[in-house]
Amino acid sequence: MWLNVQRLWKRWNRFLSPLLLAAVLAFLGHTLYVHWHEVSHVQVTAAGWACLTIATGITLFAHIWTGWVWGWILQDLGQPTGRIWASQTYLKTNIAKYLPGNVLHLYGRAIAAKDRGAPLSIASLSVLLDTLLMATAGVVIGLFCIPRPWKGWAIVAVGGILLVLHPKILGPLLDRLSHIRSKPSDEGEAPVPSQRWLKRYPLGPLLGEMLFVTLRGLGFVLTVVALTPISPQTVPLLISIFSVGWVLGFITPGAPGGLGVFELTVSTLLTQQDLFLGGSELTMGVALSAVALNRLVGTLAEAIGALLATLDERWPLWWH
Repeated sequence: MWLNVQRLWKRWNRFLSPLLLAAVLAFLGHTLYVHWHEVSHVQVTAAGWACLTIATGITLFAHIWTGWVWGWILQDLGQPTGRIWASQTYLKTNIAKYLPGNVLHLYGRAIAAKDRGAPLSIASLSVLLDTLLMATAGVVIGLFCIPRPWKGWAIVAVGGILLVLHPKILGPLLDRLSHIRSKPSDEGEAPVPSQRWLKRYPLGPLLGEMLFVTLRGLGFVLTVVALTPISPQTVPLLISIFSVGWVLGFITPGAPGGLGVFELTVSTLLTQQDLFLGGSELTMGVALSAVALNRLVGTLAEAIGALLATLDERWPLWWH
């Protein structure tokens, strides 16, 4: 049954993914067209540009950090490739997520780990586990900041997610997802069960990924501050909104870098004042400007990171 579902998904994914992306971008474009008058009146002051610069720096550090966490995962899997190398590789490959398919950055990371000496099965497992922990971190942060009436359901949901990360449950799940048991690697090595390598609960890497999502959220908060003043109690809610949009964009197939999905989700949630911002005034024009600037900040930080990683690889600095 699983093989039939997989074949059906591969057959239709090449058609559904572009259609989904086109539909999201069309809806976002229509929203921008309707509210263009509001967007055109949004201005960024000198202090706002300073906030955007700081947001770019925080976002860059977040990507360096999550590369470090990927190196942590490789080390836990018995492949001590080096944290600095892992951060360099992450920064160089992450920019490829904007290419069609939204998987080339993951493939490049796995191949780089293989070239570093890790078995292909373990390299693939590290990338898959990193992706799963990253998505889990975004969900956890998003759930913990939702309104009080839903707190009980949020705690139950978080408990279920954290339970799935137990090695006895996560191992078989990763085996199914990565086909480690069903396919040998290109090098002819025997399939390696994930449970052999997942010896303990991945609490450290999970906390590391939660810090990554929080840093990205803080970068988004500064982007909003560059456009309009906010109260301190709004910060956790803005991070929550960012996390929800980021996770949806992260897991949506066919959306390179979550393009369109993130913007549509976050701009919609930002204007739900009664639900998220306690009645704060936040127009659609400000919301659309915030998500557009956040995309610019994120892409610029990723491009700078890729450039710095390439230069550091060619001319190593003192910390090597």
